[in-house]
Amino acid sequence: MGTECITADPVTTKARIDEFLCTGCGICPKRCPFGAIEIINLPETLNRAPIHRFGENLFELYSLPTPIFGQVTGIVGKNGLGKSTAFKILSNIIQPNLGNWEKQMEFSEFLASFKGTEMYTFLDQLHQNKITFSYKPQQVDLIPKQFTGTVRELLQKVDKSERSGQEKEKRLLEVVTQLQLTHFLDNSLTAISGGELQRVAIAAAALKSSNLYLFDEPTSFLDIKQRINVSKFIRNLTTDKTATIVVEHDLIILDFMTDNVNIMYGSEGAFGIVSGIKPNREGINAFLDGYLKEENMRVRDHAIKFEKIQDFKKGTRTPLLSWKGLKKTQGNFVLETDEGMIQKNEIIGILGENGIGKTTFIKLLAGVLQADSGELSAEVKVAYKSQYLDTSSEMLVSDFLHQAIDKYTNQLIKPLDLEKLFEQKLSELSGGQLQRVSIAYCLSQDAQLFLLDEPSAYLDIEQRLLISKIIKNIAFERDLTIMVVDHDLLFLDYVSDKLIVFTGKPAQYGKLQGPFSMEAGMNLFLKELNITLRRDLQSHRPRINKADSVKDREQRAENKWYYS
Repeated sequence: MGTECITADPVTTKARIDEFLCTGCGICPKRCPFGAIEIINLPETLNRAPIHRFGENLFELYSLPTPIFGQVTGIVGKNGLGKSTAFKILSNIIQPNLGNWEKQMEFSEFLASFKGTEMYTFLDQLHQNKITFSYKPQQVDLIPKQFTGTVRELLQKVDKSERSGQEKEKRLLEVVTQLQLTHFLDNSLTAISGGELQRVAIAAAALKSSNLYLFDEPTSFLDIKQRINVSKFIRNLTTDKTATIVVEHDLIILDFMTDNVNIMYGSEGAFGIVSGIKPNREGINAFLDGYLKEENMRVRDHAIKFEKIQDFKKGTRTPLLSWKGLKKTQGNFVLETDEGMIQKNEIIGILGENGIGKTTFIKLLAGVLQADSGELSAEVKVAYKSQYLDTSSEMLVSDFLHQAIDKYTNQLIKPLDLEKLFEQKLSELSGGQLQRVSIAYCLSQDAQLFLLDEPSAYLDIEQRLLISKIIKNIAFERDLTIMVVDHDLLFLDYVSDKLIVFTGKPAQYGKLQGPFSMEAGMNLFLKELNITLRRDLQSHRPRINKADSVKDREQRAENKWYYS
């Protein structure tokens, strides 16, 4: 056409690609010596303007999730597809521009694009302030930086309803009791844990007088018992006059908490599309299958399948480590164990509440702590990925992962998509990126026993299932023993051969039992939680039965809390 597609920007001197002239031939990404260019083609069926765009060659969002009054709607999909952007549009934090990032758009223009849809009425009421919203953000760790004071002072401040002082105090007491905040109400926000801060953020969102609740990843940092409790709390918030939308990466909890789902698909960091509303079972199964029938869109080139019956490894097993009657006291907390043994080439999931001794036991195995009494058969060489990731190091990712790069590029570096992070410092990585780097570092070590503490934290659904496959492959190929502590039941169900279960009272007493078979371990743990799990007939994924449903009553009567 005689027009230059690539020019030097006169201000920044960086290369500028004209997106309207670019044909997507693929030469630029191959020629760029820095790997800085990526070309992504949009689906042919996407012949409409985006809801919002951040700038030239920057991320754009197509369509919005659908709030339905009287119901909880979930959003399922990978990170980087615009879930948080959609939340910010629905809560009036971002003013949408219909793709025209260079001028301020009137809301009436944006509203007109939804004429004839369910969203039109909702957005019109939102613009007229007839809908009030409450938004629980993803990054709860920012709360102490924005508000100084105690938990009680924060919660009293957020309730700006017209209720009387006495009614406000009554409502505050109800919320803090249900979310189990009473014992640290007068603590400073800077002195509470991540799990406690998460529940404070949920309480703050619930105390606002709203008819649209938006919860962005409400179960991060929470153990499974707290996740179940928070799910029930969020469901109880929803009435025929309120709507709730939840982003959640724990599929069992998302399924338990929601009535419907929107699936988000697209290309990470480039564009995101929100599917039509679907009943939660059908929607989650469609997401796992990777094909959206109504949209005639394949969102993944493979389906995610769950085994109907746990595939136990066969053959002669070699013992690696055993213990008997271990006891360890730390302050007011006491950990005790039954007799147990772990073998080579198996993956053992570890279940239990926060503060019940899981990390103490791992440190005993690693030789970091010494038991007060009991027997531990032998010391083994241990590689340990901590629950808390170091975000302050200035080391380059390539230097940190040099052993993984030298030995396990195909097993770890490529599957975890870490090459593009090599030139970044560890301190510059996001939570999800740092988690993948830490897992690769741990699994590349020369050790006999690998301990992964909460490897699913900060990861989206697809990344969690990818990590579980990598763990399985590494254990099989290198004949390793791997122990995984996590609170995502679906993740542990997918990755584990056996289970260790911790019971007791958090911060006071913990008892280790097992290892058990998957069925025996899950039965013990689920009985403690007072929930039953069944298998979905189509995908075979585990699902929580509704309390007192026919299936729930049947399984309780048969003492089968978990169907393998």
